[in-house]
Amino acid sequence: MATMQKITPNLWFSNQAEEAANFYVSIFKDGKINRLTRYGKEGFEIHHMPEGTVMTVEFELAGQTFTGLNGGPLFKFTEAVSFIIHCKDQEETDYFWNKLTEGGDPKSQQCGWLKDKFGLSWQVVPDILPKLLMSNEKEKAGRAMNAMMQMKKIDIAALEKAYNG
Repeated sequence: MATMQKITPNLWFSNQAEEAANFYVSIFKDGKINRLTRYGKEGFEIHHMPEGTVMTVEFELAGQTFTGLNGGPLFKFTEAVSFIIHCKDQEETDYFWNKLTEGGDPKSQQCGWLKDKFGLSWQVVPDILPKLLMSNEKEKAGRAMNAMMQMKKIDIAALEKAYNG
């Protein structure tokens, strides 16, 4: 029997949990849908969801299990919670950025942060970014920080150029 993950993020959607899960698993190469549960007759009384509507969808991205819940329009996502995607290079950064911004909010894009079409916030971060920003060479780190603050999607070459002066 597989061990259950200790902490599982639970994402509250109005009614698009299954659509969102399918979108996310299509982006992450190892993504998969693990399980669906559906509302019974009581679903309408509790969340105004018709019988048979997806209640929860368990899905996996990069080995991390998530649960999506169709709970009605009571709660919305905010930037107070986001998921960081660590990217090895510019190609991977571009891939995740381009996929997750499809249909998202262009006004919410800054410094590697974005909001997808479901309102969920993500940070698409190339592995080199924290190395440049946390460098002991404060002047170089400051130049990299200033360059990053002007970006939406992180541009590694532009960061390195700023860092190196």
